[in-house]
Formats: sequence, structure tokens, C-alpha cells
Amino acid sequence: MIEIREEDLEYTFFRSSGPGGQKKNTTDSAVRLRHIPTNTVIIAQKERSQWRNKAIALETLRHRLEAENQRKRPRIATRVSRRAKIRRLEAKRQRGGIKRLRGPIRED
Repeated sequence: MIEIREEDLEYTFFRSSGPGGQKKNTTDSAVRLRHIPTNTVIIAQKERSQWRNKAIALETLRHRLEAENQRKRPRIATRVSRRAKIRRLEAKRQRGGIKRLRGPIRED
């Protein structure tokens, strides 16, 4: 689990957008969380409670940082089968024939 220090976070609170009526229009319940070292910005405005949105934003940030820090497995190169090569060349030949028909008419 990734350790996120409180000093590295910057919170901004604002009014959330979208439908919701009077309660949503009067309270600053949406949270914009910025992780300063990585400059990652998370916006949470799902809930009516600022406290819950703050928790959601923090959890989303944690998941995103974990995803960024995962090592990608190296790609194992594989050979294209002979039949796949033949199929691809046939498709290219057909496509080329169609494109040739689009051109000007030649009188040979």
C-alpha cells in the first residue's frame, strides 16, 4: 500500500455541478485533490457530503498511484503464423484491387 503524506496534498472545495436541487447549489461539497509530487488531480462530487467526497478522492488517488507504480510485464514477441500472413496478403490484394477500380479509366 502506498503511503500518502498529508503535506503532499492540496484540497480545493467547490460547488458540484449537475442536477441535485437546492442542497447541491448551496453547499461546497465537491472536492478537487491535487497530489503535488506527481501533479495528479482527482475530482470527487458523487456524494452530498464534503467529508465523503474527500474520502472518495483520497481512495481514488491511492488507486491511481498504485496503478502508476506497477511494473509492466515485458512483452513476449511471437511469430505470426504462416496462414495469418497469407490471409493478410490476400486481404491487401483485394483492397488494392478495389482501390485500383476507383482510379481513372485506362484504355489499354
